[in-house]
Amino acid sequence: MKPKRKSKLPWRRGRHFVYIVECKDKTYYTGYTPDLERRIKLHNAGKGAKYTRDRKPVRLVWYKEYRYFKKAFKTEKRIKTLTRKEKETLVNGKRLDKVLMKAGK
Repeated sequence: MKPKRKSKLPWRRGRHFVYIVECKDKTYYTGYTPDLERRIKLHNAGKGAKYTRDRKPVRLVWYKEYRYFKKAFKTEKRIKTLTRKEKETLVNGKRLDKVLMKAGK
């Protein structure tokens, strides 16, 4: 069995979140963060993503936690390619893998 190799970048392991917030204008924004609570506060303070600055307040409607940065980052990119209807399906409780499979992503 191979010995575990320590990550050169410690922030790449741990807690990583992919999330969807609903903005005041009912649009969705998808993002990634290692600290979900802090990130939502930043969005609502107008210091988050440029997209959400004029659309606050935002409300967290979906998130998924990952142990590794790479998996979270890839998932964020895949979710960003979904249509609004597909994101609504995800937000309404359908499993992520099922939504992505149906969307062919």
